[in-house]
Amino acid sequence: MNRTNPRQVDQSPLELLSEEIFVKEFGVQPTHIARAPGRVNLIGEHIDYHDLPVFPMAIQRETYLAFRCRDDGFVRIRSVREDFEEVEFEIVPGITASPPGHWGNYLKAPADELARRFAISYGFDGVLVSDIPIAAGLSSSSALVNAVGLALAHINGVTLETLPFADVMADAERYTGTRGGGMDQAISIGGHAHHAAQIEFSPLTMSHMLVPERWRFIIANSGVRVEKSGYAMGVYNARRDESEQALRIVTNTALDRGLIRSQVTGYNNLLEILGEDIAIEVAEAVLERTLFQRFRHVITEAVRVGTAIDLMASEDVQGFGWLMDASHRSLRVDYEVSSVDLDELVVVCREAGAAGARLTGAGFGGCVIMLTEQDKVDVVLEGLSQGYYGPRGMSTDTDQSHFVARPSEGASIITL
Repeated sequence: MNRTNPRQVDQSPLELLSEEIFVKEFGVQPTHIARAPGRVNLIGEHIDYHDLPVFPMAIQRETYLAFRCRDDGFVRIRSVREDFEEVEFEIVPGITASPPGHWGNYLKAPADELARRFAISYGFDGVLVSDIPIAAGLSSSSALVNAVGLALAHINGVTLETLPFADVMADAERYTGTRGGGMDQAISIGGHAHHAAQIEFSPLTMSHMLVPERWRFIIANSGVRVEKSGYAMGVYNARRDESEQALRIVTNTALDRGLIRSQVTGYNNLLEILGEDIAIEVAEAVLERTLFQRFRHVITEAVRVGTAIDLMASEDVQGFGWLMDASHRSLRVDYEVSSVDLDELVVVCREAGAAGARLTGAGFGGCVIMLTEQDKVDVVLEGLSQGYYGPRGMSTDTDQSHFVARPSEGASIITL
């Protein structure tokens, strides 16, 4: 896949800003800009790391990295954000990580992975600009990893097709300590304008689906930041451990009962053999409460993804909305990754007229995604301003706190 595009006549303000600041910081023109969008997951939360299908879309909030190749192996990146200090490191085997939670680890992650796999040797100077809300469940971190990865791949002559490159970036991000799946990297790199995508794993595949013309997905930020470091990272990884433990116990029980003939390869395989009802029946009989809840979420969320794809194909907005509500209940009750703020925001979304709403991302804070129709957007946005943001003294700016998400094109390199 050729991810390199000539500069367009209609340039993004962020694209222009990244170029302008690069000149100011480094005294020369950048040669390229790497852009990578954020994403919103419509349904299929906390199951990509179990290799189960998910249904996200790339959005119009993006990270831009203006860069110019150096003649040595150093990477030097500056951000327009004052709270993000300059990061500089050398591309060597086994790049030393920054302290946990430091933004520099997301810059080092793709460099470390590409150095190990392809022995890259050239670095770059770069300036980062982004309008993806940070720590909000919209994959600002994966967009950052993808943008830096694209820049390094481009200047070092590493050519990979879209999905193999997404796989490499998914492996790269685990450098930061989060044991996530591959959804965020795949949709940020491989998204299509106007489309959502069904993403499957092992092997990674992507099937694009046109979002119905009258459907509108609105993203609302709870205002609670959740960094994937420290406590949040520990809880995130614990949910994966718990659901993996539950799978092992259920699999062994199913073997003992003769329901399956050999060890399954994962949740997807178990679901194919037993089906939803029998899998949950076996789990309820042998798992303690917490592990059963984790197991039930993974199984039912996987089923909801398949149903959601059918409902989008038939343009059933109410049915799709009902699934989003069910997904949120499961994330709140069974996976226990919601919060008081997210739950209240979901209620406000529904009262404002949304067909359905759910948390999106890791949870514990961040954003809610809701579905409505084109002619109801203004009413829903106003309901959010009056019902959630206004009473909290938060900004009611519909471009910042809550906005209509447009399914957007995946990452690319812009030649200046």
